Amino acid sequence: MVTYASETWVQLENIIQKLLDFERKILRGIFEPTKENQTWRIKNNDELDKLIKHENTVNYIKAQRLSWFGHIQRTPEARENKKIFKWNPLTKRPRGRPKYGWEDIIQDLGQMKIKNWLTCVQDRAMWKDVCYELLNGHTTS
Repeated sequence: MVTYASETWVQLENIIQKLLDFERKILRGIFEPTKENQTWRIKNNDELDKLIKHENTVNYIKAQRLSWFGHIQRTPEARENKKIFKWNPLTKRPRGRPKYGWEDIIQDLGQMKIKNWLTCVQDRAMWKDVCYELLNGHTTS
């Protein structure tokens, strides 16, 4: 329920810390305290990360967004979702903080050191491996 429709979340960077904090709070309830030397203590973040095998909510959302990005890139040019994805409005945006688009996915690919993503996205199996690599936290982010 936390990640419902997260493929379309544009400004993920604003809520990353809140998602991680929420996830740790839930995990501390699931993985009970540890008894050491006749005293109880809660698990620290590194222990929780090992227990979930580095598959946290943020990596899951990034992998889902990357998967959706690949799907859009593979669709034919005549489809409506592809037209909307490539559409550039003729007017300027209002003053203020700039809105983010799909550019941060390109930045994620750069952090993963994937240079030929245009050819990689066309091979569905290879793209699935890229998404799985991001899900398991094998990035520098």
